[in-house]
Amino acid sequence: KQAPQGAEIIGSDFVPEMLVRARAKAAASGAKVEFVEADALALSFAAGSFDLVSCAFGFRNLANYERGLLEIYRVLKLGGSVAILEFAEPRGRIFGALYRFYFRHVLPRLGGWISGNASAYTYLPRSVSKFPSPERLQEQFALAGFRDVQFKRWTGGIVTLHTGRK
Repeated sequence: KQAPQGAEIIGSDFVPEMLVRARAKAAASGAKVEFVEADALALSFAAGSFDLVSCAFGFRNLANYERGLLEIYRVLKLGGSVAILEFAEPRGRIFGALYRFYFRHVLPRLGGWISGNASAYTYLPRSVSKFPSPERLQEQFALAGFRDVQFKRWTGGIVTLHTGRK
């Protein structure tokens, strides 16, 4: 889906190599995105700069989730929205156990074999297991000041979309 006419889209990361890759992908797709190097825990944007802040599969990598949410809240305009898409551990005794076995034992070996980068596939399960549950993250959103805080589990609970408004 295309951005609304006149919308300005800014992407950020604190790893310069990720910005190089993002610029190449945006250029290949024709997307008009400005990319800036920025730390999510101390954003270089003025308060009230954005209508929407979104993050997909990167929020769990922050060193401090509370500080990250406070920074998002700070840079959002009044009435602005946040959307964070992130991995989660699924509920359910049977599916959850099967998922954890696959995620912790099969995926690291298979992913490492295919990509040649085993460390990336051992890091992923560890980072997901340390990430707060959707219910706990919902509480953290509310503590940061967001209202209308919700989350929706997708793909059997493996992925969760968290949303809120300032």
